[in-house]
Amino acid sequence: MLELSPAAQAVINAAVEAGGGYGRATPVLHARLAAALRAAADQIVPWQPEPTEESVGPTVDFGYAWALFSKANDVRQELFAIADELEAQ
Repeated sequence: MLELSPAAQAVINAAVEAGGGYGRATPVLHARLAAALRAAADQIVPWQPEPTEESVGPTVDFGYAWALFSKANDVRQELFAIADELEAQ
């Protein structure tokens, strides 16, 4: 087994500890956690197209809209990266 990133390990540790100390990290647990992370990402930071000056309109600062999009996309990609890592185990 490959060593997990601190983020992926934290997700597994939390799930195992939530099992009352009797849980174990198994491939099935990894797959379930990955699915849960993907679902959470879709709900918390749903996919959005890149903003354009036309899409944000004249009342919203384009730089601000781009910064929000960029941060949300970064969070989404981080969650998906943890899910990918868990699935690879």
